[in-house]
Amino acid sequence: MLSKTQDTYDSYLKALMDISSAITSDLYLEDILKLIVMVTAKVTGVDICSLWLVEGDEEPYKIRLKATQALDPDYVKDRVLEVREGVVGFVVAENRPLIVEDIFSEPRFKEKEMARKLGLASMVSVPMNVQNNKVVGVLNCFTSHPYCFTETEVNLITTVANQAAVAIMNTELMVKTRVIQEELETRKLVERAKEVLMRRRNMTGDQAHRWIQKRSMDSRKSMLHVAEAILLSDEL
Repeated sequence: MLSKTQDTYDSYLKALMDISSAITSDLYLEDILKLIVMVTAKVTGVDICSLWLVEGDEEPYKIRLKATQALDPDYVKDRVLEVREGVVGFVVAENRPLIVEDIFSEPRFKEKEMARKLGLASMVSVPMNVQNNKVVGVLNCFTSHPYCFTETEVNLITTVANQAAVAIMNTELMVKTRVIQEELETRKLVERAKEVLMRRRNMTGDQAHRWIQKRSMDSRKSMLHVAEAILLSDEL
């Protein structure tokens, strides 16, 4: 676990730098989530890290397991909790860390069978906050032996979690921006392709649009690709 040595703090700072670099990278969200759990586990020395994200902007929220570096793939698949359900739901609702020295005696911990299988004993669960103290997820750290996380350790893990939250929100914003740009580009090219069809085939605007849609469905290609083909043929 974390200790007050220079090497530990150097590793901790390196972890923050790794996560910060992801903020401006072209990594997809899934890659960034994997990076977060890997660097967190490495810098803290815990056995397993897991990351859950809050889904939706309105209640009732769902909290979904999105990444872990050392769990059975069957466990990761489609794991969803409600707010206040389990340790993770409690941390989201209360927006504060929860230290569990003995996960088998903690009634809020629901995955006791999984913990026995993996040989886990203790955990700390911390909220991932962004601006306005909004909780966007939860970062869990597990140990394979009984352990009580210190206040310093919890603060360090919380800092990593909050930095990770910034990376996640930034990536989602980048994806949304990219989708919007692609949508605008598609609309622009489709409009130009419609003009070509209207001129060459004496179609109305609606007829041209339906023609592009049907060609897209029949060819199983996007409307963008169909529009590009029409424009290319018009240039030949």
